Amino acid sequence: MPFSDIARAAELRLYRETIPALKARGWRPRVIAYDGYGSAGAKGSMARVLARMVMRPPDAPAEGPLFRSIPEELPTSAQAVREVALDTLLDAQRGWRQFIDVPVPYLPVTITVGDVRVRTRADRQGYVDVVVRDHGLEPGWQDVTIDAAGAGEVTTRVNVIAPGHHLGIVSDIDDTAMVTDVPRIFLAAWNLLIKNASNREPVPGMAELLEKVRDAHPDAPVIFLSTGAWNAVPTLRSFFRKNGFPEAPKLMTDWGPTNTGWFRSGIEHKRTELRRLMIDLPDLEFLLIGDDGQHDPLIYSEAVREHSDRVAAVAIRQLSEREQVLAGSQIAHPMGLGPEARTLAEADVPVVVGRDGYELARLLPSWITEGGEPEDGTA
Repeated sequence: MPFSDIARAAELRLYRETIPALKARGWRPRVIAYDGYGSAGAKGSMARVLARMVMRPPDAPAEGPLFRSIPEELPTSAQAVREVALDTLLDAQRGWRQFIDVPVPYLPVTITVGDVRVRTRADRQGYVDVVVRDHGLEPGWQDVTIDAAGAGEVTTRVNVIAPGHHLGIVSDIDDTAMVTDVPRIFLAAWNLLIKNASNREPVPGMAELLEKVRDAHPDAPVIFLSTGAWNAVPTLRSFFRKNGFPEAPKLMTDWGPTNTGWFRSGIEHKRTELRRLMIDLPDLEFLLIGDDGQHDPLIYSEAVREHSDRVAAVAIRQLSEREQVLAGSQIAHPMGLGPEARTLAEADVPVVVGRDGYELARLLPSWITEGGEPEDGTA
């Protein structure tokens, strides 16, 4: 029997033995809901609903984005000061608390999207990833409900994308939207256990780049695609809100053993999710944003080679030599020299490389950042 099978069996046994003990202490299942995406139109509609079932003590705080940025006016009462201090403390503690989550495998769940109700179960890690079709919702952010056995009903959201051929934005997070500045091997622990939203640093100009493109294309959805863990989503919400990034679904991954090995492949996760976005959202032509610290040029070059008609442009943030070392990338093949870079250069798709969001915004085709149609009129 492969070691990964032994690890998965041990993991399930741990959950089976831990959950009854936690219930005896008053813990109950709770739904951690994530933002999803969907489509609307005469050709049919879909909504992808994402969540996780975990155990929580009865006095656990809410799972929403608790961190609030510095208010325009300072708190004027002792109660207001306590509330701000509590929110900041909870934001700092959220990482380590979620790092040791106890998921609830196979919990029965009912999802309601518009007039459609779907019954399903969480997977062995407690995750729910369900597509609901023919929901009848209008374009825009829409509420959906998730009712899990023993956890009650919660509301989450899906961004229903307007019908018609238009631009969509897919962006990486680490080293693209957020400066990590730590060795890649320590990145997950650093993000979850140490840093909170108040002291993370955004990549200069990246939030402005996204907003500039969205101003030029109001119907353009943003979707963040990352190899980071789902556990980090609550603190990422705080980071994005604090630093002016647009609201957007975040497609993360999970740790732990799989059917094929000890750990999930980050590159395969990104490759699979990008292909799925192209299938789920066939009307969109994507602006792909990433960095040259890991695998983004390779993944995007594959997308360009296989689906050039679905890629409007590729924007790659070029890391400094120090950042390249921390990211664990191959310095011998920086962006511009490696085979993936040559594939991008040879494709009939605009590719720009810059140090930050400001430079990328200057280099991208004007129709993307200022509006209008490309010269060939295909978008």
